[in-house]
Amino acid sequence: MAIARSFGIIRGVLFDIDDTLVDLEYAMTTALRDVSEHLLPGLDQAGWAKFGRIFTHETTHFYDRYLAGELTFNEQRLLRGRAALGHFGVDLGDDDESQAWVAAYHQRQTAYVRAFDDVGPVLDALDAAGIPYGAVSNNVHDYQRAKLDGAGLSRIKVLVGTDTVGVPKPDPAIYREGVRLLGTDAAQTMYVGDNLLLDAEGATAAGLVGVWLNRTSQSAEGFSGRQVESLLGLLTPESVGSSLDV
Repeated sequence: MAIARSFGIIRGVLFDIDDTLVDLEYAMTTALRDVSEHLLPGLDQAGWAKFGRIFTHETTHFYDRYLAGELTFNEQRLLRGRAALGHFGVDLGDDDESQAWVAAYHQRQTAYVRAFDDVGPVLDALDAAGIPYGAVSNNVHDYQRAKLDGAGLSRIKVLVGTDTVGVPKPDPAIYREGVRLLGTDAAQTMYVGDNLLLDAEGATAAGLVGVWLNRTSQSAEGFSGRQVESLLGLLTPESVGSSLDV
């Protein structure tokens, strides 16, 4: 068995995608700097860190409005960019300029998307053990399919997006659709993701074995559920060793 015994009997694994399988934060912040340096000349490293933090973490209410159907994906992206630039006194300008900024950002961000180093070894171990796996994401299927393929993760065949069932996490239906596609039972299906509420707690409430991927060792008062600091923490010691053999 590839999965550590502490998680119980696991016959299938579902993953979140962004900042779980792929390092989206790196792709976002690097692309942001590329397309915004001409607008923020002389900004120091602390300023760029703040700029990236506003875009990736402090403007997620715009993404929530996208999930609710109030904004298009590019509209939420533009509003987040305007907010981050506006913090430094920069107005993105007219529609042509703003659309050019969004298009350039999309191109750069897509090019920077990459899988975390621990993803390949874990998928190798699951393949070797015959454990099916897939992904469930709070973005639309086709966009996330292209992201996985671009990150070298085309072997992840099962993919559920918000448009697949018409609801986002933490609605139980989206996790359960992933379980259905794997052909497993919810109680024996692990769901792993970097968001404590949407991934660990949401999946657990839906009847799965929810696991919080806490890569940065954040503290979470009152949380007593399952967590790992690396995807390798999901595996038995012997599976970790064999998956890293070259």
